[in-house]
Amino acid sequence: MNTVNAQEIQNFSKDSDHWWDEQGPFKPLHLLNPTRLSYFRTQICEHFKIDENASTPYKGLDIIDIGCGGGLVCEPMARLGGNVTGVDADANAIKVATAHAEQNKLSISYECNSSENISQKYDVVLALEIIEHVDNPELFVKSVLNLCKPDGLVIFSTLNRTPKSYALGIIAAEHILRWVPQGTHNWKKFVKPSELTRMLRNNGKSPRDVCGLIYNPFTKSFSLDKSRVDVNYFLSVKV
Repeated sequence: MNTVNAQEIQNFSKDSDHWWDEQGPFKPLHLLNPTRLSYFRTQICEHFKIDENASTPYKGLDIIDIGCGGGLVCEPMARLGGNVTGVDADANAIKVATAHAEQNKLSISYECNSSENISQKYDVVLALEIIEHVDNPELFVKSVLNLCKPDGLVIFSTLNRTPKSYALGIIAAEHILRWVPQGTHNWKKFVKPSELTRMLRNNGKSPRDVCGLIYNPFTKSFSLDKSRVDVNYFLSVKV
């Protein structure tokens, strides 16, 4: 069985050359990157009892980013000391990510693959903005959990399936603001926190933390809010 949706890969692949263009089709990811990196740092440091103020807090940790795209998260995680692997089913994205890391003299292992085909285990597994693009989310969650070492940490981020997420994630982002190309998302594939929690419990796990991600159009920035998960949210899991 496979979690890769060929049409989804094709949709992203046509824009892969623009992963590092902050005003291009991946602009929203550039905007939210500082906030999500802050969330990761807090979760990882709390879980592994690391000083959050350390200059390289992830030193010694094996980290994998599933659906890494052009490496927007992999590169800062590597700069913070992590032994980072980035995996994506889009060969073009992997090519871009590899070239960009080399230009910046960063040692990151990239491979064109999918979560269910990887046997190595990691301390931290990131599955960011990807579950809403895969086939068979149940299998995807199981495969992501299987990548994590005992006592490791998994962090998901995705879009909730609500009327508000349809208005902001589809109508506003794709049709009005033109932040992302039309057809980037299928609202029916958005995953509610309760649904993701059920998938975790089917694998003997439960959430460690759930936190919303809120966009402020006036400051053009994102912030964390545990009480507002009706659009974007993070969910971390202790394995």
